[in-house]
Amino acid sequence: MSWLNKSPRSIRSPSGWEWRIWKKLPLVWLVGTLLPVAMGLVAWWSVPAEEGAPLDPEVMRFVFVMVGVVILHWTLVLTLAIYCGIVMLMKGPTYMADSYPLPDSDRPL
Repeated sequence: MSWLNKSPRSIRSPSGWEWRIWKKLPLVWLVGTLLPVAMGLVAWWSVPAEEGAPLDPEVMRFVFVMVGVVILHWTLVLTLAIYCGIVMLMKGPTYMADSYPLPDSDRPL
């Protein structure tokens, strides 16, 4: 006896945009992470630092904005991955669990 049984009348919906997006997500995540990190590092290293002198506030602000952009990008990619997973799950076959007789049903057994 299996845990879940496929419904005999179950049909699978054809795949759509979710698989195309799902396959591109690792590349989107990588490019969207590396580009702001590279921009922040270039800004950080472009300012000549003197011994004991604080870094330029404009450069610090730009680096913090790039960190925020990376975190925002990660949350957007994660949200899109969850969306694709839900759509793929909902387009799959229908499964039925075993019936569960209710003890307080309206009609007796």
